[in-house]
Amino acid sequence: MQVFAALADPVRCEIVEMLAGGERSAGAIAARFPVSGPAVSRHLRVLREAGIAKCRTEAQRRIYSLNPEPLVELEGWSTALLSQWRSRFEVLGRYLDESQGKGEDS
Repeated sequence: MQVFAALADPVRCEIVEMLAGGERSAGAIAARFPVSGPAVSRHLRVLREAGIAKCRTEAQRRIYSLNPEPLVELEGWSTALLSQWRSRFEVLGRYLDESQGKGEDS
């Protein structure tokens, strides 16, 4: 899942959080970080390629916005996975409860 790779970097996660609050220009995003403009540009490219961020040109500015679809897909996947694990833990819990009950009878 390309989304995981994109979100693996703390700078990119912070950019996503910024974009969740609304559109931002590339310059406004870059001003937030103590890294070079080209480094921020690479982070933005990774987010675009993962489909998390969208970019449009307005005069000479590049305006970025959040595309929530990949994050919604990620939420669905993680929710399904969590449901599977909860089910497994419930089965394990019942087994342990039954095992403990049998041990007390002896």
